[in-house]
Amino acid sequence: MPVEVFNQKQVEVDEEGFLVNPQDWSEDIAVEIARKEGIPELTEEHWKVIRFMRKEYFENGQIPTIRRLKNSGVVSVKDLYRLFPGGPAKKAAKIAGLHKPQGCV
Repeated sequence: MPVEVFNQKQVEVDEEGFLVNPQDWSEDIAVEIARKEGIPELTEEHWKVIRFMRKEYFENGQIPTIRRLKNSGVVSVKDLYRLFPGGPAKKAAKIAGLHKPQGCV
């Protein structure tokens, strides 16, 4: 398994850079992943999505879909695409330290 270094901490990642173990995640790691994904700064809107995704994952064992995010009222689909351009479900999950969502190419 490949390893990435975030804030001087080695973390296992898969071949696409998703964390292997979501418990290795921290907000500092999220900031670094976001920068690598072309998001220079995480705003409070980003953090709402990230925190919701992690909460859903740890409570239900599943990464929320775009539909679930929309229905939650956390963010509109339009805003989700604005916040995480170029594949919002995949990018948001990666920044949240979760696995690649099913159905994402």
